[in-house]
Amino acid sequence: MIFDKDGTTTIVFQEKTTLSGFLENLNKAYPKIKHDNIVINLFSFDKLKVNDILEFLDLSNTHKAGGQSFVLVTDKLSYDEVPDEISVVPTLQEAKDLIEMEEIERDLGI
Repeated sequence: MIFDKDGTTTIVFQEKTTLSGFLENLNKAYPKIKHDNIVINLFSFDKLKVNDILEFLDLSNTHKAGGQSFVLVTDKLSYDEVPDEISVVPTLQEAKDLIEMEEIERDLGI
């Protein structure tokens, strides 16, 4: 598992693993990064389905309840396929932009 920390945001990715292995490693590493905004880079996975994305929902809800952003990055699914409860964007730049907007909203108490 690779962590790329940029200020208050940590980008997480892993090459050559299964989605279940990735989730297991992420859950083990979560205590180290739980105070950061988290971007999960899923570009290493060739095929993703909505059910794969939903595997991240519990962790996303927990993290967002703690007042931080949790964003998945993949271009394998369309926005229409993914429930609103989980943030999915097609590029890392859009993930950073989303986090910036969410931080502004939190600062304003929205």
